[in-house]
Amino acid sequence: MAVVEDIPLELQSKLLRVLQEQEFERLGSSRTIRVDVRIVAATNVDLTRLAAEKKFRSDLYYRLNVFPITLPPLRERPEDIPMLAHFFAQKFAQQMKKPIERIPAEAMTALTGYSWPGNIRELQNLIERAVIRTRGRALEIPLAELRQSANFGAPETMDAPETQEAAKIIDQAKAGTLKDVEREHILRALSKSNWVIGGPNGAATRLGLNRTTLNHRMRKLGITRPR
Repeated sequence: MAVVEDIPLELQSKLLRVLQEQEFERLGSSRTIRVDVRIVAATNVDLTRLAAEKKFRSDLYYRLNVFPITLPPLRERPEDIPMLAHFFAQKFAQQMKKPIERIPAEAMTALTGYSWPGNIRELQNLIERAVIRTRGRALEIPLAELRQSANFGAPETMDAPETQEAAKIIDQAKAGTLKDVEREHILRALSKSNWVIGGPNGAATRLGLNRTTLNHRMRKLGITRPR
């Protein structure tokens, strides 16, 4: 359930009843229907602030806030940008049947330095446009679109370790193919997790993948645990 903050107040009480009592009535019906559901709600605003301003029901907030997961914005995890850019490039290149193999180093540097106010969706849309425009094997990213933004450049919130990590991945991208960069990124996550794949601190969680998907990618890329 995305943008949960946009639910009108009059509907929030009804949603709260469904979550709390696990029942509801259809419009125009008097028959109560029992349900057994779990809700995954997403928001990019501070719901506690909205609750304090009486713009969001506090009781609904606490009912939804059973197991919160905070995902930092893309500008705070620049080391993820190369992997995401290559993933989207591969995805759209396959859909459009284009033989795109790499992202130029200059373009990757620009992508990593941009602040991404639109987060991952903005990155995805930009890569899709780039794939549409590309005629050769190197992805032609419209860098002018990034330079037009007032936020273009390295984010002030990026600290030294993040910058160093991003720089390492950019170096990998300079000469490597899409698969090379993906393989290196998975290996970094495996190394940080001591080759633990599952669990809250495993490589799958670090990469934002489920365990089955990561195992599949490892087999496809020929990644095995060193003896």
